[in-house]
Amino acid sequence: MVLAAAVLAAVVLAGLGYELAGQWRDQARYRPPGTLLSVAGSRLHVLDQGSGEPAVMLEAGIAGSLLGWAHVQGSIAEFTRAMSYDRAGLGWSDKIVGARTLDTMLRELAELQRAVAGARPMVLVGHSFGALLVRAYAHRFPDKTAGLVLVDPASADAWSHCTPADRKRLAMGVSLARRGALLARFGIVRITLDLLASGGRRLPAIIGKAAGGRGASTMTRLIGEVQLLPPECAPRIRSHWSNAKCFNAMAQYLECLPAVAAEVERLRLPAHVPVTVLSAGTATASELRERERWAADSARGRHIIVADAGHWIQIRRPEAVVNAVRDLVTFIRESDASAAVSG
Repeated sequence: MVLAAAVLAAVVLAGLGYELAGQWRDQARYRPPGTLLSVAGSRLHVLDQGSGEPAVMLEAGIAGSLLGWAHVQGSIAEFTRAMSYDRAGLGWSDKIVGARTLDTMLRELAELQRAVAGARPMVLVGHSFGALLVRAYAHRFPDKTAGLVLVDPASADAWSHCTPADRKRLAMGVSLARRGALLARFGIVRITLDLLASGGRRLPAIIGKAAGGRGASTMTRLIGEVQLLPPECAPRIRSHWSNAKCFNAMAQYLECLPAVAAEVERLRLPAHVPVTVLSAGTATASELRERERWAADSARGRHIIVADAGHWIQIRRPEAVVNAVRDLVTFIRESDASAAVSG
């Protein structure tokens, strides 16, 4: 008994040491590529590239960071100003303070926009959960929204009326995220990700099974997507997800998803805001019908199906996102020029 307790204590201390050493190393190696701005009482990390009007702001999915736009942002910056940011708790931004609500997230985005663009309206590009946020933002702040590009948006209909199976799946995701935060504190997530990145599979599978059954398979799928990003992104993403902060943030964003979806479902897009919706070829019939309705709310609404892409269109088919943004920016510039001449 005493020997077992001593071995367990040694393993825990070794894990803590591995995690602390990893955090120290990461802080030195992976400095924020952008700027940390004080917004709504905390610091949000913003990456600003290029120049031109209208500016474009990229909003990531439910647990994504600005690194997920790596294939997209630089290309957009070639024809206009392109910005991306890490929501609270994710990437290089500070940890979440308080509850996650739609009002809180919209206030943070509004303050961020005021800090980087003043009163000038922006094109907002949102992926998945981020698409729900920018759609709500356009309703709340139509004068600050030049246009929207919604990249395979999460379904407001489905998540506001969760089936028992969806609620169970969501609860499981929250539970796994909370468990991940605990494991991250003791270095287990860092060890698992390091092993997976180096090609190891057996030990991560054992750790994943012990952690919750699906842990290793989920990590493997995510690493598969990450490997499609520029090589320098992978170690940074592993660094973020070795930190308990990101797992806690994921749990809070998953918990607020049904409430956010319910609020978004009641909102109509302002007709004057041009909208482009990009749907993955894997989208369901009900998702496609919902997105057709969203596009129809706008006097200049378009719905494009990217047949050879899954949910992560910005990673699998980044040119589809870039082309949609370019088309919208060109339309806005031409409309502004026409209005100036007629005025």
